[in-house]
Amino acid sequence: MSADRVDAFADLRDEFFGYVQDIRYATLVTVDRLNRPRARVLLPVWEEVDGRPVGWIAAFPTPVKTAHVRRNPHVTVSYWNPRQNAAFADSAARWEEDMDEKRRVWDLYVQGGPPGVGYDPAHYWNGGPQDPGFAILRMDPFRVQVLRGRDLRSRIWQPAEQPLDGDA
Repeated sequence: MSADRVDAFADLRDEFFGYVQDIRYATLVTVDRLNRPRARVLLPVWEEVDGRPVGWIAAFPTPVKTAHVRRNPHVTVSYWNPRQNAAFADSAARWEEDMDEKRRVWDLYVQGGPPGVGYDPAHYWNGGPQDPGFAILRMDPFRVQVLRGRDLRSRIWQPAEQPLDGDA
């Protein structure tokens, strides 16, 4: 079964954000220096900026995560539920250091992005956005796929400037 390609993120935005709202926790996969995958469960928040999804992960900047992203910024975030609905965001990731952006993302976690997805980061970082243990990982997807479990319908969005799967 092949996936349907869509031209704009808006064509699958509601389904993607709906799965994120339903599932909430995601698996983040990075790659180590020997090109081996490493997975961990985290709770990203998402927003749409200029018609594109942007994901954020509030995290402790552990030596492993930091080294993986520094060496290879390509990550995958995946969501799955028992109804076999799934969503995947293959992304370029980078640590965001700008304090204004860290405050904004802190607030996005508190208010939810999308609504209902998030938490109060003060439970983990009592020093607020300036807490030295508080870091945010920005994810800019170069491919988003949604898969509906009841009939295995799959749709994929990739920005026009990105090579299609199999081309890279």
